[in-house]
Amino acid sequence: MSCKIFLSLFLLLILFCSASSADKTTQRNNITLGSSLTAQPNQNESWISPNEDFAFGFQQIRKDGFILSIWFNKIPQRTIVWSANRDNLVQQGSTVQLTNFGSLELRDSTGRDVWSAAASGSGVSHAAMLDTGNFVLTNQKNFYLWESFHEPTDTLLPTQYLGQGKKLVSRYSESDYSSGRFHFRVGDNGATEFSARGFPVDSDSYNVVYELNMLSQGNGMQVMFNQSGFVYLQAQNGTIIEWLTSSNSIFSKGFYQRVVLDYHGVFRHYVYPKDDDRNSRGWPSGKWSQTSPSIPKNICLSIKGPYGPGACGYNSYCSVEIDGTPNCQCPIGYTFVDPDDKMKGCRPNFKAQNCDEDSKDVNNFVMCTMENTYSHYGDFEATSPVSEDWCLNYCLVDCFCALVIYENDSCWKKKNPISNGMRDYSMLGKAMIKVRQDSIVTSKPSNHSINSFQETLILIGSVLLSSSGFLNIVLLITSLVLFFRLRRKTSITKPCQNMPNMNLRSFTFSELEKATNGFKELLGVGAFGAVFKGVVQLGNNNTTSTIVVKKLDNKKLVKDGDQEFKAEVMSIGRTNHKNLVKLIGFCNEGQHRLLVYDYMSNGSLATILFETSNKPNWHQRMRIAFGIARGLFYLHEECSTQIIHCDIKPQNILLDDSYTARISDFGLAKILKNDQTRTTTRIRGTKGYVAPEWFKNMAVTVKVDVYSYGILLLELICCRKNFEDVEDDASMILSDWACDRYESGKVKCLVENDDEAMMEIKMVEKYVMVTLWCIQEDPSLRPTMKKVMLMLEGSVKLIQKDGFLLAIWFNRIPENHCLVSQHR
Repeated sequence: MSCKIFLSLFLLLILFCSASSADKTTQRNNITLGSSLTAQPNQNESWISPNEDFAFGFQQIRKDGFILSIWFNKIPQRTIVWSANRDNLVQQGSTVQLTNFGSLELRDSTGRDVWSAAASGSGVSHAAMLDTGNFVLTNQKNFYLWESFHEPTDTLLPTQYLGQGKKLVSRYSESDYSSGRFHFRVGDNGATEFSARGFPVDSDSYNVVYELNMLSQGNGMQVMFNQSGFVYLQAQNGTIIEWLTSSNSIFSKGFYQRVVLDYHGVFRHYVYPKDDDRNSRGWPSGKWSQTSPSIPKNICLSIKGPYGPGACGYNSYCSVEIDGTPNCQCPIGYTFVDPDDKMKGCRPNFKAQNCDEDSKDVNNFVMCTMENTYSHYGDFEATSPVSEDWCLNYCLVDCFCALVIYENDSCWKKKNPISNGMRDYSMLGKAMIKVRQDSIVTSKPSNHSINSFQETLILIGSVLLSSSGFLNIVLLITSLVLFFRLRRKTSITKPCQNMPNMNLRSFTFSELEKATNGFKELLGVGAFGAVFKGVVQLGNNNTTSTIVVKKLDNKKLVKDGDQEFKAEVMSIGRTNHKNLVKLIGFCNEGQHRLLVYDYMSNGSLATILFETSNKPNWHQRMRIAFGIARGLFYLHEECSTQIIHCDIKPQNILLDDSYTARISDFGLAKILKNDQTRTTTRIRGTKGYVAPEWFKNMAVTVKVDVYSYGILLLELICCRKNFEDVEDDASMILSDWACDRYESGKVKCLVENDDEAMMEIKMVEKYVMVTLWCIQEDPSLRPTMKKVMLMLEGSVKLIQKDGFLLAIWFNRIPENHCLVSQHR
């Protein structure tokens, strides 16, 4: 009997402890009536979810004020996912309170009502910050009377949906959380669309950017974001109409997730690893990573409506990055209205053309051509058919004309401000913009050197003519000695003065010796010298920057060291592209020849791809592949002087802190003149990446880089070297094995250990097709890097027919725009 009593007491004790624990948990989850928070700088007061992933409270936005928001609580950025007063920031001392009447009210420091949560019905008993990121007002039965999930700002979280009549509104800029120009909404008729608002942002005029569900309109449509990371458009009966992201279930655990309508109008899915263990899979620590293509894929081409300036501001043009981000740029003769907000557009740096016919102001203007550039709307005259020269002059003599578009023998004149400017390689037309000649900054140091030489001769001649014969001879000899010594000194200390369009810093050897601490931190040794890490001061404000110094070995440069040095300085110094390593400066002092570059924090692609376990994920690898392709296209076709790199390999691809690919080491580059497309030279490059024509005494073209890129792309796809000593002889040479696997329809074998790549097997197959195209033995059968870019991004349709790979160029097959080649 006593045992039964003891057992009963023991069970009652357990139930009591459980109840106490439950009460404690409830107390922690629930925000009771009367609770409040106060906006204070550097304070951590907030209402936190049970798992502490999310927090509700005030965040200070720079010095502008405070925003009442929900954010990810465990990551350093404290990424905001919802806000109450994005368009009306409050100051220090403002409060938010769950009143005794059950309403959630935000008041500024003067007590003025700023915002309140309108709960449906009555009987609010408490509020709660849930583990899902949803902030709710509930009654005694835990029925949600109001929830933040039903009032989204620019973000959706897993388990959240966007119903009919609801919308996401982008923020104004990266640091300004107020309402921006872009909307993503589900209309009353079921149509789901992205819209761009015109400037100013309070305008009621919209351009539809991208539209979904046009064939299946109806009531009850909603955008769903499920726990596994999939975002899709769903009908009322539960039917999935369209997938918006191509995520997969690996994100359901171990990752924070969000989908955002970014401030530049792009809809994206982001993930963030919850712990450092995820970084071993190739996910960069400390940042959000995009997991699927953005919507729309190219926003620059998507906005073509009559309202507002387009994807970028007025008088600017838009080109899209690989991740879908618009890149806003000013044409020549224009500068940004606000350098900190490039989407505000550009302003001219010159006075408008005088319309008085007698002023002859037209002689002060020139037309600058921008290839593959277009501007929709805003034209006030159109003429066809006309020649390009006629179109150019047509605008030049019209004082109201700011720009002309010329395409297919047609000419469109446009006024200021220029709107809907866009640049894309798919565009066949060109834009010609009118600017004053004196607004174009030109640099012609070579002419300056010639003029200096002529001035010296004139000075000598003047002296000779005004002096006696003996004195003339003495002065002549003295002047010649001084002249040639000065010229020799100038050639030693300033070798780049005759290199146009460069902005490089000339370092002394002692400066670089000090910056590298006596060349102590060796990063690597190349064919022509060693590479060291250093720190240098920039400007007069004690700002320092990490640099890489390439110290050329004179013993290895006995024959052509000076040639190699000048080639590298000229080729890199005149380039400017995000996928190329930036040359900061140089040193050419006596026998010392050094090059100074930006430091790339993530090292070489070879290291991260072959030598570490922290390999990039599938989407990162393809972003790297596209970046390399863009860099090569720039070298081959967009530089004023065409450049063949000659040594494309993973060791020469560096990665910056955001894992953007940057092509490095132009020491082996072959510089071609403007009218030259072929050259013969000794074999350059690295075994395994060298094109076959090097060994056949054939003329070398840019197609050698295309071949090397094909091998590199294959290594990125498979995460292994082209040549590996493996047990299976058939897979020893990656390019041969990939060709066999493709021909036998077994491409999956190439990525069987990569879950992400297996989920994107169609894309893998397409990229393998591109690599096989690039490594054709016949250079004429290989595509250009421009065509490679378009194939990677999907602008060119790839098909296989009768053992041949076919590319349909923009779904047409005009002459010189269709490639037909065998697999090998």
